[in-house]
Amino acid sequence: MKIRTNALAGIALAATAALGLAACGSGTSTGTGPTGSDGKVSGEITVYNAQHESLTKEWIDAFTAETGVKVTVRQGDDTEMSNQIVQEGAASPADVFLTENSPAMAQVENAGLFADVDKATVDQVPAAFRPSTNKWTGIAARSTVLVYDKSKLSEDKLPKSMLDLAKPEWKGKWAASPSGADFQAIVSALLELKGEAATEEWLKGMKENFKAYKGNSTAMKAVNAGEVDAALIYHYYYYGDQAKTGENSKNVTPYYFKNQDPGAFLSVSGGGVLKSAKNAAAAQAFLKFITGKKGQEVLQKGTSFEYAVASDVPSNDKLVPVKELQAPTVDPAKLNSQKVSELMTKAGLL
Repeated sequence: MKIRTNALAGIALAATAALGLAACGSGTSTGTGPTGSDGKVSGEITVYNAQHESLTKEWIDAFTAETGVKVTVRQGDDTEMSNQIVQEGAASPADVFLTENSPAMAQVENAGLFADVDKATVDQVPAAFRPSTNKWTGIAARSTVLVYDKSKLSEDKLPKSMLDLAKPEWKGKWAASPSGADFQAIVSALLELKGEAATEEWLKGMKENFKAYKGNSTAMKAVNAGEVDAALIYHYYYYGDQAKTGENSKNVTPYYFKNQDPGAFLSVSGGGVLKSAKNAAAAQAFLKFITGKKGQEVLQKGTSFEYAVASDVPSNDKLVPVKELQAPTVDPAKLNSQKVSELMTKAGLL
């Protein structure tokens, strides 16, 4: 995972008005927060952010410019933030929670801590990019890829499935960052798609075959430097490096498994409003904003290289179109981070 900066200080001030979010359409949320007589939101919100800090800052800056709502951010990784919210429970100062991957969202949902997402927001996001429960919503997505050394592997030598990486012929040839939430989300999808026995068997083979690195960027750098033939990561690490100097990716190429393979998993980044939100109206408005046209255009035009998922906004034109990824269908609400941690620990990967 990327290096996080220190969290910004502060907690959102409690709101006093009790009007619903009229400006954001009729929804199922029953939270309250300050709205003016014209239905516009105001006040402050606190966001627990496990997304890219730079991406979330772009969203916040645009939202504040449009609404005047002040946003305070607490930064951390997926598991850190979800565990904190669960521990804080109804006393959490968070109004909104944003993640990179779905399992952390499912953890908070399973603890019963999310309010329903307003219908106007749900309507902006296709069903493929949100949980069936509508207790939170997708805000972006990232594709699983195998980046490989072009000088060591020809296309005909690449694995047909991610599951092939557990076979003996791949011993010592590939890398991953098992301690990160990114990789654990991929394993969560494997568990949902193939079941516990198949996942346990694959993790056992992985333990025998792979080389561990700390972070996806580091794993890709290892491939680029010739230390290992390939690495299982998310796509945007490659495209982000290519958009800069390309020095850490000049010798690698991303390979997409496709064919609804577990290795074609498209991980949904989530956003949700806490039941305990002090300013639920502004929190719901923020979620509606980032899944709306302006929010999704930040993905389309920016340098995060994550996939846009809502409001019919196309993704960055440098990316392989979502339809061509042939990703398997996975309900994000069913991804089980706790079970994955147990299985990975049992396999000696954590």
